[in-house]
Amino acid sequence: MNQRENLNNLFRRNGYSCAPVEFKLCPALMKKFKEIYGAEASPETVFDFPWRYVNTPLLRRKFTDWMPYYPDKKFNPGTEIDDFLVAHEPTPESMHMSRMYHPMRNFDSIESFENFPFPEFAAENQALLKTEIDGIHSKDLSATAFMQMTIWEQAWYMRSMDELMVDMMTESEKAVYLFDRITGLAAVRAEAYALAGVDILQLGDDIGMQHAPMMSVEFYRQWLKKRLKQVIGKAKQVNPAIIIAYHSCGFITPFIPELIDAGVDVLNPVQPECMDFAEIHREFGGAISFWGTIGTQTTMPFETPDKVKQAVWRNLDIAGKSGGLFCAPTHLLEPEVPWNNIEAYVEACRKYAV
Repeated sequence: MNQRENLNNLFRRNGYSCAPVEFKLCPALMKKFKEIYGAEASPETVFDFPWRYVNTPLLRRKFTDWMPYYPDKKFNPGTEIDDFLVAHEPTPESMHMSRMYHPMRNFDSIESFENFPFPEFAAENQALLKTEIDGIHSKDLSATAFMQMTIWEQAWYMRSMDELMVDMMTESEKAVYLFDRITGLAAVRAEAYALAGVDILQLGDDIGMQHAPMMSVEFYRQWLKKRLKQVIGKAKQVNPAIIIAYHSCGFITPFIPELIDAGVDVLNPVQPECMDFAEIHREFGGAISFWGTIGTQTTMPFETPDKVKQAVWRNLDIAGKSGGLFCAPTHLLEPEVPWNNIEAYVEACRKYAV
């Protein structure tokens, strides 16, 4: 079977022919990659990633919309302001992290939320999106759309986490309005991606900390689950076969039944520092698939190449011949990861006997 069929079958737990690979590199490791493989090379092509992300934008806004929200702010060079007017300012202390500025932080009335210039859905790009996806499919690759920071994270990026938590705890109409506006726009985009033919739709919100959930299950049900279910429902109403992958870092075991009920097909990243994959798979492996499981806090930076290979083979063995695990590093690979460990991860997947 080709790359697209192999990955889609793996996620559906219908059997697979080979273990695919995927990872993300920080700037320092991307520089190392270019030194080894050439300035024009890309990890996606060199290592045969099974998917390509679609890039056609489905949101639009006016360039000057942000100005009233940062009237006196002088940002560092390289600052980016996203479609929801959240400013991401690079810091000298980090190569790839940024300081975030929240345009709604000081809003004190529902009118402020109602007057905020949310981005609009760019319906005129639907045909371009379809053409891009058809091009990916022509190469026998899965087309993947990125919509992480779907509801919770998008909301706190705009409002700030502390202000949004207060809004939620007091059951303020401000939280209801913000979540509903974000959810409605996300649902429109999800439907558009499904109509255009994406194989995999990546949603997600970080709802876990290292050793504990970020909120209670009851709080999650009250504020987020029904809205996530609405977004997924819009996509699956158009294409029931679309694969919904959900990302959340940290310990999120209590939320897994909620995510399954909401329509999630694949859970990412299942960090081994936070959750035990064997236990998670034993309890939930019949109802959901997984993507990740190779630790970027532990295994990838600090173990030997042989230990990296053993971790890959152990987790693939746990998943079994039907599939259900896209074995990959759980997050961005940081500068301290030895290049030999990346090559070891790829080699382990290539040599795994399905």
